Amino acid sequence: MPEIIVIAHNIRSTHNIGSIFRTCEGFGVSKIIISGYSPYPKISNDKRLPHISEKLTLQIHKTALGAETIVPFEYQEIPDLSSLRQQDYRIVGLEQDSTSVMIDRYQRPPKVALLLGEEVHGITDDMRQSCDDLIEIPMHGKKESFNVSVAAGIALYALTI
Repeated sequence: MPEIIVIAHNIRSTHNIGSIFRTCEGFGVSKIIISGYSPYPKISNDKRLPHISEKLTLQIHKTALGAETIVPFEYQEIPDLSSLRQQDYRIVGLEQDSTSVMIDRYQRPPKVALLLGEEVHGITDDMRQSCDDLIEIPMHGKKESFNVSVAAGIALYALTI
């Protein structure tokens, strides 16, 4: 099984973040990097106002159900992809793109940093260009994409089997 880190970049919803925590715990993800404007649970030396960090922590807990206290995480305003590369992680964006590989055809590397983008517009162009690989989940219905937390679960399953 590969070593996996999940990068949740610019995810707006506390419920999606909570669900991502719970899913990551279930798949044995080693760490979550929360970045951009994504909400995150309270951290030591939190620069947010106490009532804001407490409110967000409670909202995340509603779907994480304690996984936010189990899975190690850190907040980075901009994810440090070069540091991950130096640790031999391959940056893999989950995104629909003309260069994406369907997830069932992807040859997974031993260390993956799975990048998730925001709910509506996905991974920004500059972040997309910073990825080593892009993978995509095939869609068979009329909708264009899955919810980001559902997509994270599908991708983590495919990367761990």
